[in-house]
Amino acid sequence: MYIWKRLMPFQGKTRSPFSLFAKINLLIVVLFIPILIMYTYSNNVTYDVVSKELQISNTKQLTFLSSQIDSRINQMMDFSLILSRDPNVRAFNGLNMWDDRYDRMQTRYVIQEKMTLQTGVTDIWPTRYAVHSQQNKDVIANYNQTTGYDEEYLKKNMSGRWTYGDQGSASQDELNSFYWFYTDSLAQPGMLTGSNLVIEASFSYENIQNMLDTYKAGGQGDPFLYHKGNSPILNRSADKQLSAELIQYLDTHSPEDTTQDVVELNGKNYLVSSVKSTYLDWHLVDVIPLYQILKPISLSQNLFYTCMILLLVVGISASILLYRNVQYPIKKLIKGLRRVEQGDYSVRLYSKNQNEFSFLFRRFNDMSHQIQDLIENVFHEKIRAREATLKQLQAQINPHFLYNCLGYIINMAQMKDEQAVVSMAHNLSAYYRYTTRMERETSSLQEEIKLLINYLDIQKLRNGRIEYHIDIPEDMLAQSVPRLMLQPMVENSVIHGVAKSYSSGEIRITGERLNGFGRIYIDDDGPGLSPEQYEALNLKMQEPLQEEMGCGLWNTHQRITHLFGSHSYLLFGPSPLGGFRTEIIWEIPKEDADSDKDNTDTN
Repeated sequence: MYIWKRLMPFQGKTRSPFSLFAKINLLIVVLFIPILIMYTYSNNVTYDVVSKELQISNTKQLTFLSSQIDSRINQMMDFSLILSRDPNVRAFNGLNMWDDRYDRMQTRYVIQEKMTLQTGVTDIWPTRYAVHSQQNKDVIANYNQTTGYDEEYLKKNMSGRWTYGDQGSASQDELNSFYWFYTDSLAQPGMLTGSNLVIEASFSYENIQNMLDTYKAGGQGDPFLYHKGNSPILNRSADKQLSAELIQYLDTHSPEDTTQDVVELNGKNYLVSSVKSTYLDWHLVDVIPLYQILKPISLSQNLFYTCMILLLVVGISASILLYRNVQYPIKKLIKGLRRVEQGDYSVRLYSKNQNEFSFLFRRFNDMSHQIQDLIENVFHEKIRAREATLKQLQAQINPHFLYNCLGYIINMAQMKDEQAVVSMAHNLSAYYRYTTRMERETSSLQEEIKLLINYLDIQKLRNGRIEYHIDIPEDMLAQSVPRLMLQPMVENSVIHGVAKSYSSGEIRITGERLNGFGRIYIDDDGPGLSPEQYEALNLKMQEPLQEEMGCGLWNTHQRITHLFGSHSYLLFGPSPLGGFRTEIIWEIPKEDADSDKDNTDTN
């Protein structure tokens, strides 16, 4: 008991192990959250910085490439201007009425040589030049010119801008050349006065491709030259499928002079940069696989998240092991203590592992076993004390009834009423034959009813006004009840009911079974009591026995309570006959109820 007293305060203060397990997991998650937030923030900053630097670098490179192309074109335009002012070119377009044929051939040779030399200076950018003389209807070119002088061709292309095509006759789906026509005439552009000198400068799309290939070799992009309505000029190793999808995007999103966008194509992000050429009115576009460049950062991020998930799994696994090896045994021990607290001393704890908790479980089992032995010993002592109490109460009841019967016999003998004495003696002998059988404290309700008949016949001999009626259901007659349970109640009705009124004399005894309880009602038509007296009498049954109280009713109440439990009791109140009612209520034991049910089923 000392061990139990020491353990119970500890048990009351112990918190639930499962809540501790949840708190450990919550702490692990809380520790991981700031780490994830800080890393995600730093990773996003790194991602943004790298993306921004990549955009700036790509814009600079693309602008430099565009400036190179514009520089080549500017050189061609400057050469065309210088060539238009060359004396030989002027002479070619002038009146050569007095020049001989050799001078004209020499002039043509000099002009062709100058154009060829200009082309040879820039081998990386092959160019073509042609000088058209409207005055002489002639043309000189540094390439194979098969069509000759064409006035309509000149009028159609005299726009003052660079145009893309193949002498205006090719389809838009073919890759052609860029052309520019220059004349120093003061007339309106596109109009020829009849003596104009027109310088034609052109270069092939291959020049653009060469520069795109050189640019791509030094970076990770996929550049091309774009103009809405024309076939794009791609580099020679371009991804045509990707370029086609990007061109569809550009056709719906017209780029500005300098544009940068992140475009998602086929579920992947690409950095699209564009720079507009000053002279060509085309856009130089570069597409960079942003997902591929930033892939190391993404891999690092995924690796970190994977490690964090593994650490979280390891942490939760460790908490689970801690719960199984430490918290679960504590929880098991607390459940055992609670069961012991509730009165279950048969609980035993076992552990498969040989550790400190197995030692504690063995000590708990020893403690529980000792407490169970002590409780059983106390219980047996209590049972023996209850049996002694029942015997004492029965002994108190039997003399009380005997005194009344002997007094009656004496009176009848004095009155020389032999028949009454014989009848009383017969009933008294039957009564004592029943009461002197002390081997059992209980009897059947049927035996108790027979005893009442003997008793009431005795009382009827004494008082001719007494009439009694007994109505007990057959299924209740086999019920076990305390011996002499009904006799004091009937005696109380006779003495305090019938005897105190000259007009009364009826006693009715009925019974019923209801909701697992047996009920017997003893009614008389005597004067009865007031409501306050009924309440006071019911309260006295719950109090210790007092000298002024009759012991018969109180003893019967105590016997019923001892035998059937606290739900069994006596209850007093007014009778439907107008007098006093005594209700005997007891809880039918489960084994008796099952036995009655089996008997009913058999019948």
